[in-house]
Amino acid sequence: MELLLVLIGLMLAAVVLVGVGERLGLPWPALMVVFGAAVALVPGLPDEFRVEPDLILPLFLPPLLYATAQRTSWAVFRARWRTIALLAVALVLVTATAVAGTAWVLIPGIALTAAVALGAMVAPPDPVAVEAVAGQVAIPRRLIAVLQSEGLFNDATALVIFQAAVLAAVSGDELSPLGLGVRFVAGAAGAVLIGLGVAWLARTVLGRLTDTTGRSALTLVLPFATYLAAEEVGASGVIAVVVLALQLRAGADADEAAERLTQSSLWNVVELLVTGLAFGLIGLDLRQVVTAAGDELPRMLGHAAVVCLVVVGVRTLWMTAAWTLLRRTDDAAAAPRTGREAVLLSWCGMRGLATLALALSIPVTTASGAPFPHREEIVLVAVSVLVVTLLLPGFTLPALVRALGVDDEAEAERRAEKEIVLRARRAAMATLEFERRVQNLPEEVGTRLRERVERLEAVLSGETTTEDDRNRVVAVREAREKITAAQAAALSAARGEVLAARREQGVDPHAADRVLRRLDLRTVLLD
Repeated sequence: MELLLVLIGLMLAAVVLVGVGERLGLPWPALMVVFGAAVALVPGLPDEFRVEPDLILPLFLPPLLYATAQRTSWAVFRARWRTIALLAVALVLVTATAVAGTAWVLIPGIALTAAVALGAMVAPPDPVAVEAVAGQVAIPRRLIAVLQSEGLFNDATALVIFQAAVLAAVSGDELSPLGLGVRFVAGAAGAVLIGLGVAWLARTVLGRLTDTTGRSALTLVLPFATYLAAEEVGASGVIAVVVLALQLRAGADADEAAERLTQSSLWNVVELLVTGLAFGLIGLDLRQVVTAAGDELPRMLGHAAVVCLVVVGVRTLWMTAAWTLLRRTDDAAAAPRTGREAVLLSWCGMRGLATLALALSIPVTTASGAPFPHREEIVLVAVSVLVVTLLLPGFTLPALVRALGVDDEAEAERRAEKEIVLRARRAAMATLEFERRVQNLPEEVGTRLRERVERLEAVLSGETTTEDDRNRVVAVREAREKITAAQAAALSAARGEVLAARREQGVDPHAADRVLRRLDLRTVLLD
């Protein structure tokens, strides 16, 4: 009962903080970090409150990765595969190596495996934090798409390194770089196959389910099932969930308007509650870490400050080098292409839920029963990196965007959204004209329908009851059914065109989703 009360309290606090963030104009992930730290100081909470480490990753990562991956598309990944490889793989490896070396030098007696685990823990920026913080600022969607793509796949790289390092630290074995490489490639390939297979199976089952609630419930279960199935066979659960989300989104039907609206609301709620729980739990764990550190806390915080500088410095140097190489390229999807973009991408390396989940999942003891080496300091350093990389950008990003003038580029993306709207309109009008000719509807039917609806309202209110009025009612109903059918067909064509545009290379999925949501709302209102 005590555990249940704490979890409910954390979720309620998350909802309240989101409202506070909206009122103050502050990003809610940054407020969640402050809340997580405050939770550690709440008197009366159990000292030994802890969620089993083995449950942390399967509980937190699948729903959040799935929700974030639904906002992008295969076309984006095809266009940005070089950038993703450099950021999600190479930069994670470089950051993990730099942090591991720094920790090995700074922390007396720390094992290399434990240092590598710390490096993997703080290496991956978080796509959820990027969307929630940067998405509220007038940053070009092209840059946000780069950050999201990086965040979706860098977790897989970091997780492979982290799990191997923790396993070696627990068992006392040594790390093998060759073994890590083979494990990553094999795990990624297996995860892609699992993600595609589950997506195909899910589409088959969804095709036989007619209830919107049941279909939404299935999609809620799928990320967890896919993640666990992949991890069970030694594949990457992270990649499997991302592939599942991308494939299901790519196969979306134009006429699933009500389902899309339902699932969008569902996943927004899931993201909020899971994020709130994660940051609240790290606060509870942080109190135990601070208590265990005792008199060593100032020294540990000094080490954490150095690691934070290394994390930020490595990303800054990487983005500067990438700008130097890419500024003369003709690839429209490449980033950063300007010095302003390099500064912005460097500042947006927000750590988040992956770092939280990995920190909480560190085992308390090794296979021999001894305490995990330097666990308290490792968790403290990881939380410090999260606070620095999330709070500072979260509260300063709007001012930085204005200072750099990057928000001027957002106008080009509004034009891109306008182009999608025009495509949808052309498809709708073409279908509407076809339906008008097939059903032999006159041009002035709209005006006549409005007049007859006015008469219909009078009839329904009991003001007229003549045979002539009843005949008019029948005529209006027939005309309305034809108009409704024609409008439904036109809206279906518009949705199909938007979904086709979403799959094309160079089209921003976020812009397409905004247009699609408006069409879905209009369709539901029509129904």
